[in-house]
Amino acid sequence: QVQLVESGGGLVQPGGSLRLSCAASGSIFSIYTMGWYRQAPGKQRELVAVITSGGSTNYVDSVKGRFTISRDNAKNTVYLQMNSLKPEDTAVYYCNANLTPRRDYWGQGTQVTVSS
Repeated sequence: QVQLVESGGGLVQPGGSLRLSCAASGSIFSIYTMGWYRQAPGKQRELVAVITSGGSTNYVDSVKGRFTISRDNAKNTVYLQMNSLKPEDTAVYYCNANLTPRRDYWGQGTQVTVSS
């Protein structure tokens, strides 16, 4: 079992930055693939960024060059650095930990609002 707690969301102006954090507990964090997803009102949840246990990363095209996912296994934490934020980045952002289909865990989400 893995418990995930996100933090760092908030209101930011277009062009601004935020860093989301996701603290994990309850299992061996380092072996999990960690991901950040987001869900905007009226839209399906989408994968934003993922980082494997080996450190490989992948991003949805709309955030490439603006967002960076990283992990600190010593702190059991995954981060999402978000720069040059746009209004279309507004969503609830969720942290995910995945090892197998049965060992797949979600955080409660954190709201990110990009607005002037």
